[in-house]
Amino acid sequence: MLLTPNFHLEEFTRTATGLPNVPNRAERAALQALAVHVLQPLRDSIGKPVYITSGFRSAAVNRAVGGVAGSQHRNGQAADIQVEGMSSMALARRIVALQLPFDQLIEEFGEWVHVSHAPQPRRQQLTAVRRAGRTRYLHGLR
Repeated sequence: MLLTPNFHLEEFTRTATGLPNVPNRAERAALQALAVHVLQPLRDSIGKPVYITSGFRSAAVNRAVGGVAGSQHRNGQAADIQVEGMSSMALARRIVALQLPFDQLIEEFGEWVHVSHAPQPRRQQLTAVRRAGRTRYLHGLR
């Protein structure tokens, strides 16, 4: 199912867990809103593919990958993304500079960007780091 000119539903539902990962109608609508309002404009601006490393997660998939119960991945509002040739910090900063209507933007561990979309976007910006074996979320992009 094509969500936008450059994003297919299948990109958001891939999982290496082998578990069922099929979004319902509301979750598909949330994925489409994320693609339409954030990911497609980002891709258009960059002119390069935006790779989704983690998108929608069923409850079973979310448990299997260690996701938090309230993760926006569960309801189709979030994706973890990368762009070849761009650092995750440069990608996060591009999303901010474009003034895209993201809800939450997290540069994670210098490896990928978590971006979400919600009807009332908070535009929250965080940086995830590992300290003493634990994940810490710092306010802002650092």
